[in-house]
This record gives sequence, structure tokens and C-alpha cells, in this order.
Amino acid sequence: MHILITGGAGFIGTNLTEYLLSAKHQVTIVDNLIAGKRERVSAEATFFNIDVNDTTALAECLNGVDAVVHLAALPSVPGSIADPQTYHQVNVDGTLSVLEAARSRNVKRLLFASSSAVYGTQDTLPHKPSMEARLETPYAFHKYTSERMLRLWSNLYGMKTTSLRFFNVYGPHFDPEGPYAAVIGKLLLLEKQKQPLTVTGDGEQTRDFIYVTDVVRAMEAALTNPSLGRGEVLNVGTGTETTVNTIAKSIGGEISYLPARNELYRSVADITETQKLLDWQPTVTIEQGLKELQRLM
Repeated sequence: MHILITGGAGFIGTNLTEYLLSAKHQVTIVDNLIAGKRERVSAEATFFNIDVNDTTALAECLNGVDAVVHLAALPSVPGSIADPQTYHQVNVDGTLSVLEAARSRNVKRLLFASSSAVYGTQDTLPHKPSMEARLETPYAFHKYTSERMLRLWSNLYGMKTTSLRFFNVYGPHFDPEGPYAAVIGKLLLLEKQKQPLTVTGDGEQTRDFIYVTDVVRAMEAALTNPSLGRGEVLNVGTGTETTVNTIAKSIGGEISYLPARNELYRSVADITETQKLLDWQPTVTIEQGLKELQRLM
């Protein structure tokens, strides 16, 4: 397949590019390099420095493309609260631009990177795609709105679309201080600097941490599955809760506890439907992933 990746010079995009190229797909990357890094772009991929809101320029990159993976976004939840208008322009208008550029070039398939933020605070766990969305931040609203647009474009225009709700993705090429890094990045940096590992609250808050290589395998499975494409929403996580204390103890070193902050206390994905539809399983344990990241840092 010839696959175009928006935001392809970012953390997940870089890993996805490496995986798709190794699987002998042709890859084109579109990135405005605000968050992405040019040096990450493989010499085997075609690169365009284009903003996704430039629909005309984006459409010119789509000739001969079989599928689009839309990763480009401003991914910070606090950032979306501080500057909701700018984030809306990138995260919602950008999705509309990608959909319309793809439609203008008759691209048949579009895969969207959504987020577990859409769930918000639920009364029960694990988080299932069938649950009602609880949109507690502009970022969550942006992702949910984009999901609904993809489903609408499938219904109206026959484009095959699928949204994957990523949980807490970590792995090679991530920015230790960036929005994807979150707890793991912060603690790894502190360990590298020989400082105490700071944990907020009691450290028993949980997340569903998934290694990026498992994420990109799920993405390729979604792209190449002919039975998908009606605007489905699938979780991409491990189905396992991991506490912050577990992360800190696995990294090693002195732990320093700070006052609790206002945050979601527990989060974990139900991946039953994803496993069934994609014939996919996460394979990297949190212990294996942390050990590999420590080696790379």
C-alpha cells in the first residue's frame, strides 16, 4: 500500500513509518515540524513540510495514495484548556481538511488517532467504546468530534474510516518532557539525573501503558483489514492497569511523594473488540518496555 501519514515526523509517526517501511509499504509523510523533527524522517519516505489545514497543498500529496493515517494534532490536554481556539483549529479543522483532501483525491481509507481522553471519568472500568463519552476537556471534545466526522464521511461519501483510541503510549523516539511522555518520561528523566522520583498523591493511580511497537502493529492491522471502514472506534491499550508506584519501583531509585493533584485516578482499556477485529495482541510488558527505554536513554 501507499500510505500517507500526517504528523509523521512525531513520536508515533516515526515508529509507524519504520514499521510500515519494514513491511514493504510505500510511505509519504506530511508534517509542519512544529512538534515533529525533520531528522526523524526516514530517507526511504517521501516528505512534505505542509500544514494539514492547507487542504489544497495536502491534496496534491495524495495522488496515488491508498490510505491516510491522521496523526497530526496538538496533543496536550492542559494546552487545550489554556488555548482552546488554537487547539480546535489544529485538531478539529485539521481533521476536516484531511478528510476533504482525501475525498478530493478519492482516497479510499482513513485511519484516525483518537484518545482515551474521550472517556473522561466513568463509573465503571474497563473503558469500552460503547460507553457514553464524557468530554471533560477541549482536547477530549476535539478527538470525539473528529471520530464523529469520520463516521459521517463513511456514511455520506463511502470513505472507509476507523478511529483508534490510544491509551498511554510510550516507547522509542518519544520526548521525555513532551505530552506523550507524561509519568514515564518524567520519572525516567529524574532517574537519569540521579534525582528522587517524584510521585503525586499515594501513587496508586493507574493508567494503561502501551508500548509504541504494539500500537503501530494495531494500526497496520486496521489499515489492511478489508472488513473495517464504517467509522468504527476501537481501543488500543493492553487491558492492564499499572500504578504509578509500579512504574517508579521498576525504574528504581528513591521515591518522593508530593501532594495529590486533580487528575483521573484510574484508566484501563477493554480491548476485547480490538483483539477480535484486528487479530491483534499487545506483546510488550511494562517491565520490558521500561527496561528498553532505560537502555535507549
